[in-house]
Amino acid sequence: MDSKKTQRTAAGKSAEGTILVVDDNREIVYSISELLKYEGYDVVKAYDGMQALDAMEEHDIDLILLDVMMPRLNGLSALMKLREKSRIPVIILSAKTEESDKVSGLVLGADDYVEKPYNPAELMARVKAHLRRYRAWGGETPKGEEDQIVNGGLILDKRQRVVIVEGEEVRLTATEYKILELLMEHPGQVFSSEQIYENVWQESADYTVENTVMVHIRHIREKIEIDTKKPRYVKVVWGIGYKMEKYNS
Repeated sequence: MDSKKTQRTAAGKSAEGTILVVDDNREIVYSISELLKYEGYDVVKAYDGMQALDAMEEHDIDLILLDVMMPRLNGLSALMKLREKSRIPVIILSAKTEESDKVSGLVLGADDYVEKPYNPAELMARVKAHLRRYRAWGGETPKGEEDQIVNGGLILDKRQRVVIVEGEEVRLTATEYKILELLMEHPGQVFSSEQIYENVWQESADYTVENTVMVHIRHIREKIEIDTKKPRYVKVVWGIGYKMEKYNS
């Protein structure tokens, strides 16, 4: 840990967590920051992707709210660099006209997106949900649970929170891990997009969740399947949902 982080930790940190808000629109950064502070969070501000990456080195960040269109280094490029070494939750802030950016953000490892102009209550609900899930994902495995789930050449290690495919560790985001964990805990059981969303996001599903879940499933497949066109593990049951194909360990 560098000196800046040490000083900050010594000075104390909000029990709610520290949120990095990244947007080149300073008014948006200010309004979101005030909302987060009111809810008890510490806030770190950045106005482009380069500043965001620097902030990650200087502060202990628990979640990032990340705009897409920014100068110097845009949000998607910053997300790619971030995912090389961190799995903390990232929520994309995206205008309604940037549909392709939303999908690209999820593919690159974002956990969620919120449309601009954002609804303050919805934004806070998503922040809290992702922090709650990330902390659960990073905690100790409850006593009585098996440390590993093994399915063919696929291993999910609950204690270390890692996934191993044919002997090689693969990097998953917190959301991807929870989806895979759900499917592996119930091999052969078909889950609809709505069921996956409600189990993983811990929110009520609506008609918009199917695309969100689909993108995350595709990203998981890219990481664990040898041939994504002929997936061995995560299968689509057309018109119903997704399942984990069961293999002898």
